[in-house]
Amino acid sequence: MNAQQVKDNALVGEHVVLEPLTLAHAPALSIAVCDGELWQLWFTKVPHPDDVNDYISQALLAEEKGETLAFAVRDRHSGAIVGCTRICHWQQNHRRLEIGHTWYAKSVQRTAVNTECKLLLLAYAFETLDVIAVEFRTHIQNEVSRQAICRLGANQDGILRNHQILENGTIRDTVVYSIIDSEWGEVKTALRNKLNVTIS
Repeated sequence: MNAQQVKDNALVGEHVVLEPLTLAHAPALSIAVCDGELWQLWFTKVPHPDDVNDYISQALLAEEKGETLAFAVRDRHSGAIVGCTRICHWQQNHRRLEIGHTWYAKSVQRTAVNTECKLLLLAYAFETLDVIAVEFRTHIQNEVSRQAICRLGANQDGILRNHQILENGTIRDTVVYSIIDSEWGEVKTALRNKLNVTIS
């Protein structure tokens, strides 16, 4: 199974719909990214409104290579596009992938949006793509992201020291977390209980 074969699938929850990312989402994402001026966050990579087209084009190029599945996040209550997320670094031979490149408009941060997005993506990864591990990575100083990942039920695997040189010249240490297939059932139940939803 490759990215081209599965990219047309929308993932539908009670709070969000994850729509396969296309250039048609660019205007809405340019608005969403302005909610909180997210591109100014130094510890994560979020596109400037003027760069959203290039951001999407790069994601679609990675899809063509079978490495990524990119989604726009639509809030089902407001109907608005409120962010982006991806399945990335998909190592099909090792049945392993990462969930990342995630950002949300400030107005929906710390709501049910992120929890349900992760539930949908994890269910898709373990139950459709048949992976044995899902990884999460974040900047060591991004405490909000680290706490959110832990609340998902992921375990910290380690820290990649001096992992990346960021555009501002600072050096990033990256914290790596994962959920493995034997943990998925318990994690799924906990996430569903948090949301009080019935995703099969």
